Amino acid sequence: MKLKAILMMMTLSIIGCSDHKKVDDNHLSTAKISTKIIARIDDHEITDKQFHAYLKFKRLLLKNDARRLKVIEKYVQREALADAIEKENYLDHDLIAVELNEFRKEMLISRYFEKFLKQAVTDQAVQNYYHTHISAYEAQKAHAAHILIRTHKTMSEPERLAKLTTAQEAYSKIRTGISFSTIANDYSEDKNSTKKGGDLGWIKKGSIDPQFSKTLFALKPEEVSLPVETAFGFHIVKLVEAPKTIRRPFEAVASEIRYQLRNEAKQAELNRLKKKLIITINKERGKK
Repeated sequence: MKLKAILMMMTLSIIGCSDHKKVDDNHLSTAKISTKIIARIDDHEITDKQFHAYLKFKRLLLKNDARRLKVIEKYVQREALADAIEKENYLDHDLIAVELNEFRKEMLISRYFEKFLKQAVTDQAVQNYYHTHISAYEAQKAHAAHILIRTHKTMSEPERLAKLTTAQEAYSKIRTGISFSTIANDYSEDKNSTKKGGDLGWIKKGSIDPQFSKTLFALKPEEVSLPVETAFGFHIVKLVEAPKTIRRPFEAVASEIRYQLRNEAKQAELNRLKKKLIITINKERGKK
């Protein structure tokens, strides 16, 4: 018999949760049903407990009776379809049983760690970590400006020295009292900062070339460095404003802290569970 015919012939009835009257899709029987049974499909009874397990699995919240009834109808129709397909004897049920067992294991592991991690990593635990590791979320930033005379790896030594001479010349002019921004405009080969008098804005310590960072954070406000060489060329560095300690707010890092703590807690729990077992793997069976 065709699947559609089987579905048509099925006696399917649904009981509402509010008035205990049966709700049917096609003017089905209105016989009384136990309040613990929400529907029948032939002789297959569907209980309220099964339906609640379905709701939990689907993460569904039913705010009113109309919504509940709609979901029940959809759930029962799905159950009816599954019953009809099973009676067709068309699929390999042994294989499906194996697949269901594997799915059960996956669900078991997933739900276990979902519950475990919810208890292990609380909002308070995240806040505590933030406050006890506050230095990890602090950084120094300094307002910098520079003049760049570019070099590159393929440049010959005489060419590199010529660039150094240019940088030294620019530095000497600054020492005579010519403004840094004027010299930056005349000499710097960094097009982006040249337009702003060499201003680079606020720079986080350690986020740039180590030599540049070391030079910048060793200066006093308004002090200008001798030419220093990096992979980009020769820089004359100016500290425009003194370094400030910037702290990332809790709200900005809470998610990454929670992610880190959950990973650590999960790994620790995995190790604990594995220690309770003796695992032996047949390596020969693992070979092709």
